[in-house]
Amino acid sequence: MALQRDDVVRTALRVLDEEGIDGLTTRRIARELGVQSPALYWHFKNKRELLDLMAEAMLAEALPPDRAPDPAHWPDWIAADARAKRTALLAYRDGARVHAGTLPTEAELPAVEAQLSALCGAGLRPRTALRLLLTVDRYVMGWVTEEQAWRQDAADRDRPAFPDEALSELPLLREAVDVLRMTDHDADFEYGLRVLIEGFRAEIAREGGAAAG
Repeated sequence: MALQRDDVVRTALRVLDEEGIDGLTTRRIARELGVQSPALYWHFKNKRELLDLMAEAMLAEALPPDRAPDPAHWPDWIAADARAKRTALLAYRDGARVHAGTLPTEAELPAVEAQLSALCGAGLRPRTALRLLLTVDRYVMGWVTEEQAWRQDAADRDRPAFPDEALSELPLLREAVDVLRMTDHDADFEYGLRVLIEGFRAEIAREGGAAAG
């Protein structure tokens, strides 16, 4: 049976979980598939394109491409998409590192257009709407990158981060240290997401007022 692109992507994701992104090589993927490395390049031009395809596959189930955002409820679906993306990336070792720097594939562009249409329907200009999407996307990427690194570091650490004795003369930091220790990833993620969305609410009001004037 001829090698298919989906076979390459699925195998690459399996290697990613086993070895991490630093061990994700075309040689290793080819060995898993029982082919020579050059055979893979029938399906992608370079490793960057492979990472784009892997990122698309990671998010495909969490973010169906045919979803239809509602302009009237844009904060809800922006937040839901961000949560789904975080969950999808956390499901894979180094998931955020794979996604970092990727561009939408051609298959994903209609979904981006639908999101822009909904945000413009809510009162944003196209450029601002795209900046909103990119800002939230980069927030999720940065957050998951730190969260995955923190979880790995915590597993390797032989003592708690920021022990109480180090904070004995730092009362303000001592009161808030649980945030620094990242003891509740979900709550901290939601806080940042809420602040972003509230900022864009203000931007929609500003752009709407400017258009009316």
